[in-house]
Amino acid sequence: MSVKIPLSPIPVLNFVSGKFKAGTGSKISIHSPHNGALIGEVHQSSSEEVQTAIADARRAQKEWAATPIKERTKVLFQLRQILLRDIDEISHLKSSESGKTFAEGKAGLMKGIEVLEFATSLQNLDVGGKLEVSRGVSCEYRRMPVGVVASITPFNFPAMVPFWTIPTALALGNAYIWKPSEKTPLTSMKIAQSLQEAGLPDGIFQVLQGGAEVAQSLLDHPDVQALSFVGSTPVARAVYERGTKAGKRILALGGAKNHIVLLPDANPEIAGIGISDSFTGCAGQRCMAAAVVLAVGEVRHHIQKIIDRASSLELGKDMGAIISKAQVKFLHDQIANAVAEGAKILLDGRKASPPPGMEQGNWIGPTILDYVSPHQEISKLELFGPVLCIVRCKDISEAMRIENSSLMGNACSVFTSSGALAEKVISMASTGMVGVNVGVPVPREPFSFGGINQSKFGHGDITGTSSLDFWSNLKKVTVKWDQQHDNNWMS
Repeated sequence: MSVKIPLSPIPVLNFVSGKFKAGTGSKISIHSPHNGALIGEVHQSSSEEVQTAIADARRAQKEWAATPIKERTKVLFQLRQILLRDIDEISHLKSSESGKTFAEGKAGLMKGIEVLEFATSLQNLDVGGKLEVSRGVSCEYRRMPVGVVASITPFNFPAMVPFWTIPTALALGNAYIWKPSEKTPLTSMKIAQSLQEAGLPDGIFQVLQGGAEVAQSLLDHPDVQALSFVGSTPVARAVYERGTKAGKRILALGGAKNHIVLLPDANPEIAGIGISDSFTGCAGQRCMAAAVVLAVGEVRHHIQKIIDRASSLELGKDMGAIISKAQVKFLHDQIANAVAEGAKILLDGRKASPPPGMEQGNWIGPTILDYVSPHQEISKLELFGPVLCIVRCKDISEAMRIENSSLMGNACSVFTSSGALAEKVISMASTGMVGVNVGVPVPREPFSFGGINQSKFGHGDITGTSSLDFWSNLKKVTVKWDQQHDNNWMS
């Protein structure tokens, strides 16, 4: 299905205390990556508007925290129904602003709904704990909300990444302030409308549009107790340092440079499809995309399968657009530099033709470079595009040394038919997520999403059971009612 791109610009508004209102700051124009058309206009939030939203959230949060969790999750059940009802509309909207195909937009929203489903289960799963620790003495813990929390999300997944955090934070009794990417803000209004329709009280969910200044205001404000971020590693590090300096709880996910170990005994069909789809899916604009194939031994047949699969993809139908013309130029420059340094082009996406009628969009086809040195910039820098580098390795030990040398630590996969070799990669990979014959090893809920090394700053993961401690505090209660006659040291 072709993406339905808005025919006229959509005014993008803030959502504060149940009302949509334009910001008063400078204007940002939103252009569709598919065809360059102007599809939205947004005014950034002023410092005063940020202050007002936080104050309103703080007031509303007290009553929301006092609401039983079963009642809070009723809103999430309603939200799930609304999102499923409007899934095509939302998928077209988010795809038109992010460059995704319709299928990719829909799949991203479904992954977000999966996290929402996990959050609805908290009413039954996360009910605290109580134990009689001594005669007449009991200890228990109660999970309490943090207060006002915030999230800063990237352009590449306008619905999925926000839904990594919105459902769990709300279910646990927090008030939530969201700053979506200024490149893809249209989807945020639809999500706000959906939460309002689901019955969420005013002030519990706020949307503030804007760029770095809005993000900095959230990081600096003393009433924002916790903040999550997803983006590039340099910015994630800066967010973590600024937020923690201000005394906040910060979880900032950074970039990635994911490696795939390709072994000669791999199933050619599984490897060809899995690796190709990993680096071309979402036009490579995702932190779980394959970036470097560590080709061990004689794997020419496997590489040809990857080329065949990637070559068969049709721009606009099977693969989406790049977020900006500046990013397309960056990718072109990186490819040219790699070739000048000795890499061999097996598939050149710079020559790919844009879809008919979308010549003004931002397009580049799948690109595969062979004989890339692990010391070249292109094999170490996160590209965020459909570019795959092949590094030749004499054995699995050399492959893992290269993988371990990466500063990032999001994901690593291995394609093999050997359980022993797969286990070797699993144990040696310096990443938070590992796949076996899986090109995009994103865990399903309740298994949590998160990398290590410079792919993450802060403790814990952003989804799943690991996320609960980030969005809540544990209150420990010790109770004694009667004096016991058989005292011991615990009395």
